[in-house]
Amino acid sequence: MLQLIKYLKNNKAEAVIAPLFKLTEAIFELLVPLIMADIIDIGVAMHDKNYVLKSGGLLVILGVLGLACALTAQYFAARASFGFGTALRTDVFRHISSLSYAEIDKVGTSTLINRVTNDINLAQDGVNRFLRLFMRSPFIVVGALVMSLTISVPLTLIFAVAVPALSLVIYIIMHTNLPRYKQIQKKLDGVTLSVRENLSGARVIRAFSAQKREEKEFSEKTDSLCDSQLSVGRISALLNPMTFVIVYAAIIVILWQGGVKVDTGFITQGELIALVSYMTQILTALIAFADLIIIVTKATASAARVSELLDTKTTVAETASAPCREDPSAPVVSFENVSFSYPGTDEPALSGISFCLNRGDTLGIIGGTGSGKSTLVNLIPRFYDASSGRVRICGSDVKDYRLGELRGKIGVVPQRAVLFSGTIRDNMLWGNENATDEEIWKALDIAQAKEFVEKKPDRLDERIAQGGRNLSGGQRQRLTIARALVRNPDILILDDSASALDMATDAALRRAVAQNRRESVTVIVSQRASAVKNADLILVLDDGECSGLGTHEQLLQSCEVYEEICRSQLSESERGAAK
Repeated sequence: MLQLIKYLKNNKAEAVIAPLFKLTEAIFELLVPLIMADIIDIGVAMHDKNYVLKSGGLLVILGVLGLACALTAQYFAARASFGFGTALRTDVFRHISSLSYAEIDKVGTSTLINRVTNDINLAQDGVNRFLRLFMRSPFIVVGALVMSLTISVPLTLIFAVAVPALSLVIYIIMHTNLPRYKQIQKKLDGVTLSVRENLSGARVIRAFSAQKREEKEFSEKTDSLCDSQLSVGRISALLNPMTFVIVYAAIIVILWQGGVKVDTGFITQGELIALVSYMTQILTALIAFADLIIIVTKATASAARVSELLDTKTTVAETASAPCREDPSAPVVSFENVSFSYPGTDEPALSGISFCLNRGDTLGIIGGTGSGKSTLVNLIPRFYDASSGRVRICGSDVKDYRLGELRGKIGVVPQRAVLFSGTIRDNMLWGNENATDEEIWKALDIAQAKEFVEKKPDRLDERIAQGGRNLSGGQRQRLTIARALVRNPDILILDDSASALDMATDAALRRAVAQNRRESVTVIVSQRASAVKNADLILVLDDGECSGLGTHEQLLQSCEVYEEICRSQLSESERGAAK
């Protein structure tokens, strides 16, 4: 938790004012038993109604002042905690955005969501409670002990025994529950993952009539989470009864010993009532402190998870500080004996890949499922870094580019078409925020999306639901292609981005891209031989290795894997016609 205190730097004043007002409230509260003692010993004993009324009015004033201090402290504590949560959440989100695919894959999306939402909320609540109660409760305990000493030293020794006993109970419960709260958060990650998978894969689950199985698995996870929470709850539930037993036992002893001292004249009746009041204040303060400990324990467990995420270093670090110098005579894209392995695996996903692409070239990448096609193109914009070898853009290693500069040269259309809620224009402006409507319509025309967009009632202002749910798969894919084309990138990567298109639309798309992007490099990843056979260079991947590299005609003669793919997908006449 201490690692995250720096996020209070913008709310230092509030973080100081809140506990100060709580301490002021505590001072007023500590004065109340002394005034009550005087009311009993002077006002009641002497039948002095004026003294009782004056002292009663003073109690009311102290109560009003205490309430004002408490409200002020709550206000500033809330401002400080919300400022803390906002700053932390912003920094965590920024940090997640800086992580490479490798770290995101390792941590998991559901865990990331939980840490940005639930964990930070718990940490924020912990800060709020801490500012309000951490100083107040110990101050009340110490203050009540000191005030009791002014009344009777022997009776105060009872306090000296009760307070350590209460502290020991609180420590044992806190120490026992801390690791359990961490386990609860991990199980909550699993529940979140299950919900996320069921929502995103609802159609698949229903198609296979797997609802009952998913319900059973979800029930098992939630039952396990429930059992853990109940276990923690049972331990936490011991806190109040154990503290009440100790405190009321102390009050009984105080009344017993105090009654004797009142009879012998060592203390007055009012002072005895004051001692009991101070013991009650200690009880109230320690119960509040115990609740605070529970909240802070949860917050500490959550803060540790957030700190762990913030300590996660990206493997794709920004190393360049100045614009990269490019060599106009060098290939636009070149791979030099590149190999890559995913973190935590020994088997390479790519091995010894080498090729060069000059301006205007089109590279087709083809191979079976899991052959490494998407992995290869993800190395170009540095979504991952090569394990060995070099990936160069215009003669410079991709690591010598600033990430924004590098990715600004590249337009990527991923396998899964991702659109964001908003209008069609909003989504197109992701490619180029300064794009004109004319440029957007041109990109839509190349992507074969102009026709269906023109039929929409609001055209470019047509609303898109979250994830593009109100569009067909083919429409989503064409819009994501158009979004990349709006950027007019030097390198266009189409990662199996036409899988939902019919053959005619796919062919028209490829012709339009070829005609309008003569000076740029295009990389087409596909499992369709028809999609890559007209490319200037075709790379055939088989289990992460280069099985063949050349034109369509050359590969038909030299690459058995490519010949098999073409034989299974193309007619004899299509296999012979490369252009």
